[in-house]
Amino acid sequence: MNISDTTHWSCALAQLQQQGTAHVLVSLLSCAGSTPREPGSKMVVTLDDTFDTLGGGNVEYQLIARARAMLSNGERSCCLERLALGVQANQCCGGHVAVLLEPFAGASMQVALFGAGHVGTALQQLLTTLPWRVDWYDSRASAVDTAAQQAGPRTRVFQLEGDPAAHRLAPHSHCVVMTHDHSEDERLIEYLLQQPHIASIGLIGSATKWARFRHRLKARGFSDAQLDSVRCPIASAAIGHKLPAEIALGIAAELLTLAPGERETTTLRGLAHADLETITQLLNRTEQPS
Repeated sequence: MNISDTTHWSCALAQLQQQGTAHVLVSLLSCAGSTPREPGSKMVVTLDDTFDTLGGGNVEYQLIARARAMLSNGERSCCLERLALGVQANQCCGGHVAVLLEPFAGASMQVALFGAGHVGTALQQLLTTLPWRVDWYDSRASAVDTAAQQAGPRTRVFQLEGDPAAHRLAPHSHCVVMTHDHSEDERLIEYLLQQPHIASIGLIGSATKWARFRHRLKARGFSDAQLDSVRCPIASAAIGHKLPAEIALGIAAELLTLAPGERETTTLRGLAHADLETITQLLNRTEQPS
């Protein structure tokens, strides 16, 4: 599902939440003096895109930067920002704005699935029921077309080119390699081992297959510590089972053990009481004519 950068904030918000993409809703609560937009204006910010506008200019750029810092830092509590446009944003209009930033964490886990065969399809069907995001790759055009028709709302489908580096992997992806071609599997493992922000690597196949891969990869300069990070065979709980759904269930259970647990040790309380008092005053204030 593609979202245009001209999409109204409300449509973008609905689609991003359905996709499980982390984002921040930025709402203009109060204005005083000359300002580009009126209270109630909103925009949505992700790490890569923005949707709708609060009027442009430096104040908007500052708020986008603040929202992206919240996403990068994993902040989960909303915050209130008050800006003087002339002093803090270097804008000619001399008004003041109060803005609420509400972060939405998105999916709790990112999976990169390489292979859209029988097991890959069964696994994607399982993963789409979880609050995770999946990037699904295959080098065969026909398999990509079929996968695109079956993909869930939080799954993106890509055709895998000859050079894996042509594809930007999402940071902290848990990678599962199960293509139709052993040589393609080996090229992918070699590529993934060189990526600094990969969360985990799993490879479908037998211990014999991995022993052959490991021998050749070690000859290419990979250390034992790097090679030990590859899990093969995967789906140990499904060993002895042959059905694609059984193997997929074992892989999903293994991925579940790698998923983050409850991140918060304290209950989220939202805005501080002082900020709530400020918002109440701002919303109740009758603006005096200048």
